[in-house]
Amino acid sequence: MKSAVRRTQGPEVLGGVGGFAGLYDASFLHSYRSPLLATSTDGVGTKVAIAQAIDKHDTIGRDLVGMVVDDIVVVGAKPLFMTDYIACGKVFPQRIADIVRGIADGCAETGTALVGGETAEHPGLLGPNDYDVAGAATGVVEADGVLGADRVRAGDVVLALASSGLHSNGYSLVRHIVAGAGIQYGAHAADFGTTWGETLLEPTRLYTTPLLRLIEETGVAVHSLSHVTGGGIAANLARVLPQQTWVELDRSTWSPPPVFRVLADLGDLSLEQTEGTWNLGIGFLAVVSADKAEAAASFLSRAGVQTWQVGVVNDGARPEGAFEQGAKGVDGGAVRLVGTYQDGAK
Repeated sequence: MKSAVRRTQGPEVLGGVGGFAGLYDASFLHSYRSPLLATSTDGVGTKVAIAQAIDKHDTIGRDLVGMVVDDIVVVGAKPLFMTDYIACGKVFPQRIADIVRGIADGCAETGTALVGGETAEHPGLLGPNDYDVAGAATGVVEADGVLGADRVRAGDVVLALASSGLHSNGYSLVRHIVAGAGIQYGAHAADFGTTWGETLLEPTRLYTTPLLRLIEETGVAVHSLSHVTGGGIAANLARVLPQQTWVELDRSTWSPPPVFRVLADLGDLSLEQTEGTWNLGIGFLAVVSADKAEAAASFLSRAGVQTWQVGVVNDGARPEGAFEQGAKGVDGGAVRLVGTYQDGAK
């Protein structure tokens, strides 16, 4: 575990592993004209219940990095460092080491130093095999480089970045569906060629590195970014659009991966009924200038993230019908999904 953590740390990290506080040399901030610190905190949610059920804990840490660090890049910030917190009913050293190694792997992939953490044993509050994980990260961005709704203009193109699967959202519904179908997580899932638990633990795709490279490559062409987490596709995009704008996202531009279709069928749900809960194959959205949209999509696809145009920002008269707006306290733009999903893989 210590070896994995050290691999995330450059010369900016002082004190090594095990101190009461992590130290990070911030003298490099002098090279910024007007640096702003960005911070984010989150957890993995009830996905940990599946990891506990099949005793597989080496990917949950990567999910945590996705939930925390990938929120920082939304404002255009480069992540600097992260800390983690693991609460458990009983400390099983190998299990904790697996979790932390996963966190360290995700940190290394996103260029984030893992500077510290805490493991707390809570007997009586949590069962011996129960645990939860959380983390917090800090990044930096130039004040004039902050991405957000104020940069978005009518005519901008909305690009969809493919997810690796469920990521870390909607697992209460997943677990409800699986339990209702009488499925054990260790059972073979014929649709996927592995066990149900392994399928549902598919690690979160990390977007920070390719998105930072895209911003560097295209300059001011990237106007806003949206991390598709709790609340689904439409609600999260609405948060990064200006008021009085609207977007219709075209379902026909992609096909939700099999895991979403199989779960929806098991739960007797249409894919449309799950749109406020699951990402349905879109892990991130990028709002970019129309003249750079094709180049941006090609750049991300070459970086290993399938990317395609899914909508266009409008500021004219809004069509009749229900739109998502005002998500998570942000009174931004209005978004809805239209059309019919593709039947086959995109």
